[in-house]
Amino acid sequence: MGDPALSRRGFLAASMAAGLGATALSGCGGDSDGGSSSGTTTIEWWNISTTEPTKTVWAGLAEKFEAEHPTVRIKIVQLENDAYKSKMTALTASGKLPDVFHTWGGGVLAQQVEAGLVEDLTDRTKDFAAGLLPVAKQPYLLDDKVYGVPFDIGMVGFWYNKAHFEKAGIGTPPTTWAGFLDAVRALKSAGITPLALAGKEKWPGMYYWAYLAMRTAGVEALRKAEDTKDFTGPGFVDAGRHLEELVDLRPFQKGFLGAAYSSPTGQAATVGNGRAAMELMGQWAPVVEADAGKGLGRDLGFFPFPEVEGGQGKITEVFGGGGGHALRRGAPQAAVDFLEFFASETTDRELVRKTGVLPVVPAAESALGDRNLKAVQTQLKAATGFQLYLDQAYAPAVGQEVNDSVAALIAGSRTPEQVARSITKTAGEAQ
Repeated sequence: MGDPALSRRGFLAASMAAGLGATALSGCGGDSDGGSSSGTTTIEWWNISTTEPTKTVWAGLAEKFEAEHPTVRIKIVQLENDAYKSKMTALTASGKLPDVFHTWGGGVLAQQVEAGLVEDLTDRTKDFAAGLLPVAKQPYLLDDKVYGVPFDIGMVGFWYNKAHFEKAGIGTPPTTWAGFLDAVRALKSAGITPLALAGKEKWPGMYYWAYLAMRTAGVEALRKAEDTKDFTGPGFVDAGRHLEELVDLRPFQKGFLGAAYSSPTGQAATVGNGRAAMELMGQWAPVVEADAGKGLGRDLGFFPFPEVEGGQGKITEVFGGGGGHALRRGAPQAAVDFLEFFASETTDRELVRKTGVLPVVPAAESALGDRNLKAVQTQLKAATGFQLYLDQAYAPAVGQEVNDSVAALIAGSRTPEQVARSITKTAGEAQ
């Protein structure tokens, strides 16, 4: 998902120094007992699970962990996606991170690590992290060291309303960009809003440009551009032009520029309530659609982002990522124990059954029953290439510029060429 710029800052404050151990206070201002004279260690756990059923399930897991560890208290701080990222930016700048915190890995985590704010988990988690799916661990590996433990992995694709497709005469989901644009036109002709978009939050729009860049320039070009700090190649400009083609069809719901993602009138609810035929979103989409709206039940389907004719990318190359947890530098052993608890087969099975995540523990795969999530998993297993979310893979300032520039293109205030130049300029300045 999207992520704003995080500043490079210095080392953690003296509370992180060696010798404090389990007596260190919480990384967020000392609200926790931190193993004080009361004999209780309080672990502050920051996450973005604000929607149901995940919010309740995660609270239950914290209670279960506390029951198994009577001297540990879990203090949960749950914030909506953008609010979380904004708060974490401020905390990073202050040099104080929560004991346990949500991370998407990639460039944001790398800068936090470089600032000396994140615990190296290579040795502290090796006994249990070795058994997790390798692809799920990749975003949290930096210089062959482990800085996070995944609880989810997945990909972005199109979630669609089968009944709307049938009404519009679309027999099968499109596999080419030209076919996708034709499907959009068919839906509009049938009086159906083709796509829902949370334009206010910017990161959902980025998914379109990112996938189109993968399909036109290719996955390797995205990685090379990160190194060369140059996004002005024809493949990247073409990605913007293809997105312009879509925008020119006016495919999004009324008021999309001011729409949030998970609000009652936002992107997920618009699809979940049948007011739009599709959304481009990650594997969590069905859960959020059902929470924010009614959900589509058996009318909900999934298909991968189409190929672009003449492009360098393939439909089997996927864009996405997952969620993980990292620890502040100097976090007590109880925080590591909590990561081990969260990465266990028992916990993963519960997460798969109740919250719709894809398993990161291979033994938990049998708990996956939803047909659409099985389809996502099949795509992931057959993937011939994988690209982490751009606003996570790249340095934070670059990722934010991708989000901002693409949002401006979708709003009609920036051209494909301007998007490419703006990202390149920011990448050069971020060196």
